[in-house]
Amino acid sequence: MRDGGSFKQAWLTETLRVREAYWGQLQDSTEVRRALTEGGTFAQRLILRAEFLGQREKLNEVIEQWTTVAQWALAVMFFVAILAGIGTGLGALGDGVRSVNLLLALATMLGLHAVSLILWLVGMGVQTRENGPWLGRIWLAVTRKLARGPNAGLAPRALIGLLGRNGALRWVLSTVSHLLWLVALISLLGTLLILLSARRYTFNWETTLLSPDAFVALTKSLGWLPQQLGFAIPPDAYIRISDGLHTLPAEMHALWSGWLIGCVLVYGIIPRFIAAGFSAVIARRGVRMASVLDTTLPGYANLRPRLMPASESIAPDASPGPQVHYAATTQSSLSFTGPAVLIGLELASTTTWPPARLPDDVHNGGIIDNRTQRHALLDQLHKQPVERLLIVCDAFQTPDRGILAFVSELAAYAKELRVALVTEPHSTSVETARHIAWRAQLADIGMPAQQLFTALDPALAWLAGASDDKHEAS
Repeated sequence: MRDGGSFKQAWLTETLRVREAYWGQLQDSTEVRRALTEGGTFAQRLILRAEFLGQREKLNEVIEQWTTVAQWALAVMFFVAILAGIGTGLGALGDGVRSVNLLLALATMLGLHAVSLILWLVGMGVQTRENGPWLGRIWLAVTRKLARGPNAGLAPRALIGLLGRNGALRWVLSTVSHLLWLVALISLLGTLLILLSARRYTFNWETTLLSPDAFVALTKSLGWLPQQLGFAIPPDAYIRISDGLHTLPAEMHALWSGWLIGCVLVYGIIPRFIAAGFSAVIARRGVRMASVLDTTLPGYANLRPRLMPASESIAPDASPGPQVHYAATTQSSLSFTGPAVLIGLELASTTTWPPARLPDDVHNGGIIDNRTQRHALLDQLHKQPVERLLIVCDAFQTPDRGILAFVSELAAYAKELRVALVTEPHSTSVETARHIAWRAQLADIGMPAQQLFTALDPALAWLAGASDDKHEAS
């Protein structure tokens, strides 16, 4: 199945897929939940998950950074192409002191261009391991070298994979290559026009092997296409005596100038313009096809059960099941009616819950003890965030990564969040050590000591709306 959105969204989604393929799947329960809430097809949910994770992991910034580097690298290469065109024109015509050899000048200006264009035409008809012309590959390699950061290589790798799967990459790189050649040839033509307008040049053909008739035939053959655009061909008699041994009239050198300019335009600029336009059209079609995600790829297909669950709705007031091991009722409706919510997180089986009579505006969220209850709570908080959330934890237990990650996730759904660390009323060295461990690990997830309670009464008072300036903090 294939579906998707814009190319930028597909690129971000592919970048995330590449990252997770190398370094393992990210913790994404919040992002998956948000994608489920938004709804849509499987591919649309993949894109939503990627956008949410991309913002969190700054992958969108990685793509923006690489795009900026690529644009600057391309601008530098265009500047170099302009300089190359100017240099070629100066080298082909010289300083005007010596007569210009027509064959050598034409070979200097169009020889490498003609070879590269022929190789490109041959390569387009042959399946090779190379993705596009060498100028395009140089540009891609330069951008990969210039990008910096631990995730810098993800964006180009994802781009290559995304465009390479449907053959669009070679056309994108072909477009870049042809545009560079086009800029160089236009620069060459401009240099020729300036030099031929500002200096007096004389032209001749010099050959040891070719006869005058052969050179006449060659000149007329090469000049036929430019002639269709209005460029004149020197008369046969003048072509024969352009051997450097005879003095030619000034108008004859003007005809040779026009012949050279016509050849550069017809055999250089026009073919490159056509090739660049053709490549750009195919590349654009390929980019449009690449915007459609292939959801059967590894890294996408394994997310289907989570993003397209058989049952996508959890009733807000559904009971997660009987909690017979608690000393009192531990669960209540998850449809919040007040601005404050109290929950217990994996408390001991002997815990009395709720710990005290709660004010009317404080909702009892119950004791959260398993994955199903966690997901149900997060689903409800995503739909209905609260003003204040108090999490009661048993400080005698060792804090594990799962609890800490869940606390961190809950913080996104409450304007204010506090944690109450409670234990049995006795105090031991083990209990003290556990309290220290809780403080340290909660601080690691960004929860300062000011957000911790070590007694339940001030915590409940804060939850009911009292100021927490004087609460017993750890």
